[in-house]
Amino acid sequence: MSVITSEWLKIRSLRSTHLILSLSVGTVVLGFALAMMAANMYDTAPVARRPSARIADLEEVIAIVPQLCMGILGTLTITSEYVTGLIRTSLTIVPRRWPVLVAKSAIVGTLGLIIGLVTVFGTYFVTRWAIGDRFSGAYTDAFMDRLPLLTAISFTVPTFALLGLGLGALFRSTATSIAALAGLVYVIPMIIGNIPEPWSERLGSVMIGALPREITGDLITTSVYGSLLSPVAAATVLVAYAAFPLAVAMWLVGRRDA
Repeated sequence: MSVITSEWLKIRSLRSTHLILSLSVGTVVLGFALAMMAANMYDTAPVARRPSARIADLEEVIAIVPQLCMGILGTLTITSEYVTGLIRTSLTIVPRRWPVLVAKSAIVGTLGLIIGLVTVFGTYFVTRWAIGDRFSGAYTDAFMDRLPLLTAISFTVPTFALLGLGLGALFRSTATSIAALAGLVYVIPMIIGNIPEPWSERLGSVMIGALPREITGDLITTSVYGSLLSPVAAATVLVAYAAFPLAVAMWLVGRRDA
């Protein structure tokens, strides 16, 4: 607990932490603005075209922002110590080393979970209020019917946070870690979407963006992602995105110099 307390003190003392958390929560406002704009476009569209009008699930679209923000926060949590040299002090005080990374994981993961729940559910509720029964009742489904998908999307945010932390511990460079995070999550899916089948479907099914709908059993038909995994397999892959880099980082942190 003392290690967790000290790590929490370090994380919350960084100005970047407050900025990133504010930007993440601010996505609810962005989601509301997009919903109001969509509602206005619907109301001003010709009546004959309204039945065919469609709107994306804004809470799923907006989730990209807190995902990336928390991934960056996870990265900065460890790379900032390598930049300043504070990591030497941390590992001297905690000679077994791995508890430092465990404490950082607990804090970053908890922050990511809170931010994920707030942003995803917050965006859903403000969008539901703004859209009403427009777009053929896209937001009139019972809340309990949407709860599994909203929860699954929310859990991708702490996954990004822990993935960023793991990459930061592996590369020990902020720029390299963030580039790897962005490439893994945003660039690679676009590449996969342009390769021949069946590999496009197979590889697209293990991308983070595909996992929430696979976990809930929803069929993906309108994106670069695939939908081949079972709910259990998809949940396992989501956990692996966070756990595998951290496991490798914990193995390395005890075997290389600070």
